[in-house]
Amino acid sequence: MVKDGWRYAAGLSAAALACGVAAGAWWALPWVALALFCLYFFRDPDRAVPEGPVCVSPADGRVVQVRPEPDGRTRVSIFLSIFDVHVNRSPVGGRVRSVRYDRGRFRLAHLEAASVENERNTLVIEGDAGSVEVKQIAGLVARRIVCRKRAGDDVAKGERFGLIKFGSRVDVLLGPEWTLAVARGDRVAGGSSVLAERR
Repeated sequence: MVKDGWRYAAGLSAAALACGVAAGAWWALPWVALALFCLYFFRDPDRAVPEGPVCVSPADGRVVQVRPEPDGRTRVSIFLSIFDVHVNRSPVGGRVRSVRYDRGRFRLAHLEAASVENERNTLVIEGDAGSVEVKQIAGLVARRIVCRKRAGDDVAKGERFGLIKFGSRVDVLLGPEWTLAVARGDRVAGGSSVLAERR
């Protein structure tokens, strides 16, 4: 469980108690339901990280786009609904070369424009096979991107590095040295599903 989940659940439980005392048990039920949902939303299950020269999914969700970029890289976009695990994991192992936060809009996360217009946090990870870029992108509901890595930090493949609260999108940009292993519409699990294999 992510620590944020306990804080949200505690606050909502306090609201449920106050409503229950002031207005009766029925008024407390919506707050209890929200507290339970927060505990569900902020779950953080362990994952078996595949070995070998592979790039793993940085998030749970559905692949909504696989497209070539003008610079020769390929972008894989993963949409996270509010029912998916929102903990983000490093797609490859290496050293964080840069972390850049960009303010932006809060459009629907599954739209193509979200990759360049929405509020986002971009990590570039330098590994044995070159660099891989991963973007945490806020959505229509999401308003908080959390990243616990800084430039110069080492990161292991599948390691937790942050999360996006309440609905979002994560993009991975891969160079020509990678062979894709997913297609649009595939469901993926953060840290355990293989997105690509190194040539």
